[in-house]
Amino acid sequence: MPTSASDSNSHGPALHLYLTEPSRSFVDFGQLATARSVLRTAPRGDEHPVVVLPGLLASDVSTATLRWYLARLGYRAHGWDLGRNIGPTPTVLDGMRARVRDLAERHGETVSLIGWSLGGIYARELAREMPHLVRYVITLGSPFRHDLPPDNRARRVFQLLSPLHVPESVPPPEHTRPPLAMPATSVYSVRDGIVPWRTCIDTPGPRRENIAVNASHLGYGHNPAVLWLTADRLSQAPGTWEPFVPPPALARHFPADVSASVRRPTPPQRAS
Repeated sequence: MPTSASDSNSHGPALHLYLTEPSRSFVDFGQLATARSVLRTAPRGDEHPVVVLPGLLASDVSTATLRWYLARLGYRAHGWDLGRNIGPTPTVLDGMRARVRDLAERHGETVSLIGWSLGGIYARELAREMPHLVRYVITLGSPFRHDLPPDNRARRVFQLLSPLHVPESVPPPEHTRPPLAMPATSVYSVRDGIVPWRTCIDTPGPRRENIAVNASHLGYGHNPAVLWLTADRLSQAPGTWEPFVPPPALARHFPADVSASVRRPTPPQRAS
């Protein structure tokens, strides 16, 4: 059922959300000042390595705030170190694999992946390809649901860059694949002005969850609610998992989860 945040299931986000993305992203950043004291109380990290993958046309500059915050909490937070994200080129795909392998070997433990938009699609694919090296996957406004209409405001840019991409690099429809082998959190916003929020929803199940936030697409990486929940999710020890519970001081930044309204084909079961 259409909501005020999108035109319909067959259209991208509403035009007013798209046009106000820059200003709303600035508001997201400004909220950091008022949430500073709360953010300091987030669960501490255990020094395990974390890689943050940027969105389309973005670079490590865009993820600097999130990485700085995680580093302050005790994580070994890293950028992807591959320059500007122009899509799944051979350099990008090979570089991400090498990055995960290198960090896992350097630190002697599994790596958590955080992917923003297109970066989240990368993160899920890396997790499927090398599950023995990945501890946790968090996606921020990532349209990995290919069984739903793919219309989004970045689609034309992606198509213009497609001659540079590895052929057939777009993953198969999500509902045809087994769930990830490690815990996964999908963060979405019905106010997203770039991608339809419905395409960012994972199928709920053991160690999988969808979390709604009040954020712009461009603001995921510096929105207080996103920073807090990212730290909270990463703080869970390997082999343990509990559903997310927002801190009371940030409750207004976490609207009701409406992901259950998204129709989902039944996915295949992961082989044991």
